[in-house]
Amino acid sequence: MQKIIKIISWILGILVGFMVVIAASVIIDQGMGVNRLDGITNTVIPNGNNPAIRAYVARPSGTGPFPVVIMVHEWWGLKADVVGKADALAKDGYIVVAPNLFRGNTTDWFPTAIWQVSNTPTTQIDGDLDAVLQWINNQPDANHNQIAIMGFCFGGGTALRYSVNTPAITATAVFYGSVITDPNELKKIQGPVLGIFGGADTMIPQTEVTAFDEGLTAAGIPHQVTTYAGEPHAFVKSMADINKGGNQQKAWNQLREFLAHAFSGQAMSRQYRLANHPQIPDVTAQQFSTPSRWIHQFVCDKTVH
Repeated sequence: MQKIIKIISWILGILVGFMVVIAASVIIDQGMGVNRLDGITNTVIPNGNNPAIRAYVARPSGTGPFPVVIMVHEWWGLKADVVGKADALAKDGYIVVAPNLFRGNTTDWFPTAIWQVSNTPTTQIDGDLDAVLQWINNQPDANHNQIAIMGFCFGGGTALRYSVNTPAITATAVFYGSVITDPNELKKIQGPVLGIFGGADTMIPQTEVTAFDEGLTAAGIPHQVTTYAGEPHAFVKSMADINKGGNQQKAWNQLREFLAHAFSGQAMSRQYRLANHPQIPDVTAQQFSTPSRWIHQFVCDKTVH
């Protein structure tokens, strides 16, 4: 019995020590990263009595008014790859606003990413996005009637939830983010929806993607929901990678087509279904619980609640 107690105590000691090391690494990472946003942000957005929001804003040439795209980052925070995507979309004639929603924090360290997502309330995130929306409405070169929101992973779920709760959003793009499947919630969305997912994504099962597609159909929301066979989670990376071709480029071009259509001014019935990119089933996708799926449920899924 004493041996068993010693073994249990030894295991608990290791676990506690591991947690202490991880917690210390997060503190150190945040301390070392206080200046990480300096080189990738160019705008400070007022936020009432809350900390100002640091953002990267890309503008097209000309005087406008231009449609606006709010681009929400992954759980790492605002990174250079998001800045590159913002610059690329601006060349299509959009003002792109990429805010950092972790109030100064951005990281490459996995434990920090988990910590900052799980410790940032959705009410705070939505409040910061409200401030971004107010800032956009004060920009003379912005078309205040054409505002889309999009995001990747954490940002995809955030974009969808914010669109459901914000009538001013006129188009929504979700790249492998947590989904909402209830038609009663989805019918609150005021414009078309694009969903991009990977068939080999162990974080978001295809059953959820299918339920999302069916929920949008039941709600009468114009949409495209596409699964790219064999692709893992977060498969659309930097513009350098996108420009190499393959499914990354296909998914990116699908976004460009979607935004062009959504901002074209054409009448779009709520029953109209965008059908240029039918869903591609992928039988290799894992539908069961995995460590990555558990992390997504524990951390990122809260973005839609």
